[in-house]
Amino acid sequence: MRPETRYAQSRDVYIAYQITGKGPVDVVWAPGTMSHLDLDWDIPRKARFIEWLSSFCRLIRFDKRGTGLSDRPPGAATLEERTDDIRAVMDACGSQRAAIFGVSEGASMACVFAATYPDRTHSLIIWGGQARVVQTDGYPWGLTSNEYERMTELLSEQWPSAEYLMGYGAGLGRDIEPAELERWLRYAQAGASPSAIVALEQMNKQIDIRAILPTIRVPTLVMNRTGDPMIHIEAARDLATRIPGARFMEFPGATHSMYAIEPERVLAAIEEFVTGSRASVTGDRFLATMLFVDIVGSAGRAAALGDAVWRDVLERYYAIVQRELATFGGIEVDRAGDGLFARFDGPTRAIRCALAIRDMGPQLGLDIRSGLHAGEVEVLGEKVGGIAVHIAARIMASAEAGQVLVSHTVKDLVVGSGIAFRDLGVHSLRGIPGDWKLFAVDQTHGSAS
Repeated sequence: MRPETRYAQSRDVYIAYQITGKGPVDVVWAPGTMSHLDLDWDIPRKARFIEWLSSFCRLIRFDKRGTGLSDRPPGAATLEERTDDIRAVMDACGSQRAAIFGVSEGASMACVFAATYPDRTHSLIIWGGQARVVQTDGYPWGLTSNEYERMTELLSEQWPSAEYLMGYGAGLGRDIEPAELERWLRYAQAGASPSAIVALEQMNKQIDIRAILPTIRVPTLVMNRTGDPMIHIEAARDLATRIPGARFMEFPGATHSMYAIEPERVLAAIEEFVTGSRASVTGDRFLATMLFVDIVGSAGRAAALGDAVWRDVLERYYAIVQRELATFGGIEVDRAGDGLFARFDGPTRAIRCALAIRDMGPQLGLDIRSGLHAGEVEVLGEKVGGIAVHIAARIMASAEAGQVLVSHTVKDLVVGSGIAFRDLGVHSLRGIPGDWKLFAVDQTHGSAS
């Protein structure tokens, strides 16, 4: 019997999920570009893999938003939204802590979740994942930008595409049996519409998680096939080397699939890693987005208004700031005079909060600037600290009146969010080694998510 399909609410979107197995450890399967929970059971090899995996864990599978049985809002989900969806599914299942299993493109959201919520991550497992999908300086793996554009053009003209499934899109390999390819073609067509797959691949082109990989502090297993036509073995190895203490395993075969060649070896590696791990994650270090906000020219403004009036302006200012923090899920860490430091578990919400605070400034006669950076922080009593906090503070100090200034890391993490940036070039940040590429938030559209 097929498991019941249930729904978890992630803000205003419903995420479909299924549960199989009753093992001692929860495993959350973060799927690739598109999936379909019900049709998984119509592909014999995949169905057997799910059943075997469910024999030693409670397996939680879901279709990410825009695909399969989940809601299909227009556009493609951001990494932040995908991470929220994992958390929403875990909450709906009553899962406090789970091994996060990122498969293919699902590796990116799995890594971001593990970095952001180490206290809810038992361990991290990656199959066939890489830090980015397009080649760039210092990163020779993946497609070129032009090759990627040609691939998305092909998808817009013919979906589902056998070429996409056998090659870079799904890596099923050229020797796949015609009957099995036909099943995958039907699966792909049900999993995503033509416009959805194009939007997903266009957003995936922009993803780059290299900056957050060193912040992952949970036991990690990265696996890949030696001849994977989609994820080069060295790209997978590179991802593993960027995660502290990660274990890397390679399996023979010229396919991207876990279940096409000796799936029992893959399952044995996962079972040993999940059930034999003695992981004890305290959650005292995690990935966060830091926001520093400052009133420009506050001393002159205070002198012009007088102490009593200025205190009233500050009270009204902080009342509005607290309202916006509550709206966007920010946590105030510290404040001093007219300066405020808050942290967020997602960069998109942090940017939208900064914009909302900036835009309310004129009604109080204030010019406001802010700076944001995403990185690993350390819990220090009721506060957080670390080099990432200092970087965010220095970015804010580089901002002009009315500017929302962000680091390259923040920009990379919000691709697909509708937020546009203006490249301000390379800057030096006082007391921070190296050169830093900064971006001003230019414009934004879409809902506050």
